[in-house]
Amino acid sequence: MSVRLVARAGSDARQWFERRFRVDTRALAALRVALGTILLLDVLLRARHLAAFYTDAGVLPTSTLRNVVGTPALLTIHALSGSVWLQVCLFFAAGLAALALLIGYRTRLATLLSLVLLLSLQIRNPFVLNGGDTLLRRLLFWGLFVPLGERLSVDATEATDSTPQTAVSGLATVGLLGQVVAVYAVNAVVKLRGDAWLSGRALALVFDLDHYTVLAGDLLAPVPLLPALLGWSWLALLVASPLLVGLTGRARGALAGLFVAGHAGMLVTVWVGLFPLVSIAALLPFFPAFVWDRVWAVVPDGWDRWSASRLDGHAVGTIPASVRRALGGLRRPLLILVLAAMLVSNAATLGVAPVADADVPEQSWDMFAPAPPGVDGWFVAPGTTTAGREVDALATAPLSWERPSKLERAYPSTRWRKYLLRLRSGDTEPRRAALAGFLCQRWNRTHERGLERVGLVFVAEPTRPNGTDPQRREALGTYSCRSATEKGNSRVSPVPR
Repeated sequence: MSVRLVARAGSDARQWFERRFRVDTRALAALRVALGTILLLDVLLRARHLAAFYTDAGVLPTSTLRNVVGTPALLTIHALSGSVWLQVCLFFAAGLAALALLIGYRTRLATLLSLVLLLSLQIRNPFVLNGGDTLLRRLLFWGLFVPLGERLSVDATEATDSTPQTAVSGLATVGLLGQVVAVYAVNAVVKLRGDAWLSGRALALVFDLDHYTVLAGDLLAPVPLLPALLGWSWLALLVASPLLVGLTGRARGALAGLFVAGHAGMLVTVWVGLFPLVSIAALLPFFPAFVWDRVWAVVPDGWDRWSASRLDGHAVGTIPASVRRALGGLRRPLLILVLAAMLVSNAATLGVAPVADADVPEQSWDMFAPAPPGVDGWFVAPGTTTAGREVDALATAPLSWERPSKLERAYPSTRWRKYLLRLRSGDTEPRRAALAGFLCQRWNRTHERGLERVGLVFVAEPTRPNGTDPQRREALGTYSCRSATEKGNSRVSPVPR
């Protein structure tokens, strides 16, 4: 009798697990397409500031990277050279890998290459990253262990002799789904540690941050009670996020749909880069079969044939069986190790587990938590030319302390905003000096009269949702440009005070 009870309990546990961590292969196909598209967008958006962020002529030369992060950071592919040509080649390679992932050509290899290139790029300049970048690389990691190319892919259409597989489950799907739930659950806990979200003031404070707020955010901010209601609704969703794996069927699909709607709202209200798109992509595996039945109804015949990955087929023919067995034996321990690391990482974010101090900002899931930033503002780089003219070296324009009419336009991109705002705290002197050197060189290359010196100033506006935001100037340093006049030399000297 006891043996039967144990067997039945084991069977019930397996069924419970299967129902909650089983992912439709069509959802994985949608995830693959989304990841490939996002990676392509990421490459294109980063390419606008390729020289500024990833070369020795930019704001973080390899010498500064070594000083701030340490020698191991120089072992990445993107840090092998500080020249523009290497970055162009690597960006092009990342674009090709992303395109291969999007169409599902040699999907696992494309996923691996995309992950390696993305991780190398992020290590090359970790000071322009946000939580979406962290989530993106983790989605790519878990994607290595699930059949992203099983449906709607080149791999699928070229190999049609395998047994149909409708869904998959295992440690990899636990990691894929669990990572997303961890993002929301940790963010909920951090938000609940303050009173901004519970009181309903948080979203009003976010909408008062003009360097974040765009489009519909400006329209929603003055509507009475609406920011509070939207903030409470989002907080309630975050608190309920464990139900993404606790629920099944239509209930799970409805909850995932609410999260998607929330992130779609972010796209038209706050300027946070690709974070909302990455989050929406991460939610796709939670949608159950009935959703994909409707989506697949519009897929043309012949586009979606069952297959095992063509990459697997090629691997069988080229890799010895003993090596494949050894690699297969490492899969389970590796996934268990990564799952454990994920738990420890999130526990450290909440302060439950200790974490070592680091100069590199590892991304946590604390977006606008426990409260939104209390300071708005923009940067000015007052400089003096050899002719005695005062200019703004950051805006490459005559010096002006007037508030920009559209504050978000004071930053060339969300990554520039992230990099600049991080200069306000901590021991950032090496990076401030490198930025000053970049500004000196950029100005001197394009102007007849070079710069003698340049300063860094943040014009801060403490947020006041119901009143005028006061201004104060935070001086971050003044630097001589004389040592930055040589081509390729981004070093500057601080001006004595």
